[in-house]
Formats: sequence, structure tokens, C-alpha cells
Amino acid sequence: MEIIRKYFSDLEPEKLEKLEQLKPLYEEWNNKINVISRKDMVNFYTHHVLHSLSIAKIIHFVPGTHIMDVGTGGGFPGIPLAILFPECHFTLVDSIEKKIKVVSEVKGVLELNNVTPLRERAENVPGKFDFIVSRAVTALPAFMGWVQNKIKSAGINSLPNGVLYLKGGEFQDELKCIPYNYKIYHIPDYFSEEFFETKKVVHIFPGK
Repeated sequence: MEIIRKYFSDLEPEKLEKLEQLKPLYEEWNNKINVISRKDMVNFYTHHVLHSLSIAKIIHFVPGTHIMDVGTGGGFPGIPLAILFPECHFTLVDSIEKKIKVVSEVKGVLELNNVTPLRERAENVPGKFDFIVSRAVTALPAFMGWVQNKIKSAGINSLPNGVLYLKGGEFQDELKCIPYNYKIYHIPDYFSEEFFETKKVVHIFPGK
């Protein structure tokens, strides 16, 4: 948790308390349903929570924003973001039932009333959203095919509505294959840990 306080020093006590509860909760559920690599639990706050919260360094979602987390797994980046932005609504989607079960249990314990867990494929989720978030579940052209019709046209935030995709390594070839605008944010500009050296947030949005 010290690493969270390092980069988010002004968080309210209630939010810090919920973030602090995450590790024991995921340790408990990981013993029943393996949603996070067990050897990775020692780096839980850096590799999972802080990585998720890099999106909050790019944008401060205004109240009333609707966000869908596609391929959420055990709840990343959606759960940490939902804790940070309690006045926004998060739909956490995954096609694997056991992963959504973990999300549902974490939601219940932390009383995250702004979270809707959903076992579904992204393209079948009803409605549209201001932002789609995800942690590199597939190549960008395929991902955009799933979500291109799920983005609201009118926006209320500082960034245009679109996709905020957590991605590592080189992916310029993927970006060439999608007919959208994009901006790349380098996570090392915000976090100094070696883990983030090649990691980025890609903002993909419609427009000319």
C-alpha cells in the first residue's frame, strides 16, 4: 500500500481503506479460484492496483461517467478505478464465470454499489459507455471490433469518449490497422518503478 500512497497522497481515508482491503481479499479468493498468478501476489499493489490506477493519471472521470471494463479478469482495472471514482458507474465484463464470481464477491465485501459484474461477451453488453477500459486482452484491431459500437458519441470528460487500453511493448503495427485517432501516454512519466518501463495507456477515440 505504500506505493499507492506514494503516487496518490491525497486520497480520502475511505478510499485508502478499501484499497488496503484488496490484497487480503484477493489472497483469500486466489486460494479458491486462481485469478492472479500466485507468485505475482507479492507485487500485487504495483503490478495490479497501481497499474490499473495509471488510467487515473490520464483522466479524472467526472461524476456520472459510465465505464465498461472488458476482459476484467478478477477485476482489473475496474475495481481500483471504481474505488477511486465512486460517483461513476463501472460495468465489469468477462466471459469466464469464475472470474466474475470473484468480482462479485469483492464488490460485495467492499460495498462497491457503483460496480455491475457481468458474465458476457463485450459485443453483447447492452447500452453504450463513455469509456471502455482494458488490460491488453487481445490485439487492438480485434478489440476495437468488439467495442466500436459501445462508445457514446457525446462526452462529458476532459478527454473524448473512447478506449483507454493498458498495453506494453511495441504495437505500432496494430495501431496502423485501426481507423481511429489515438494518443499514447507513457506510464513511466507518472510512475518510476521498473515494472512500468515499457507500459503505456493508449487512448483511442473516434473522429477525423
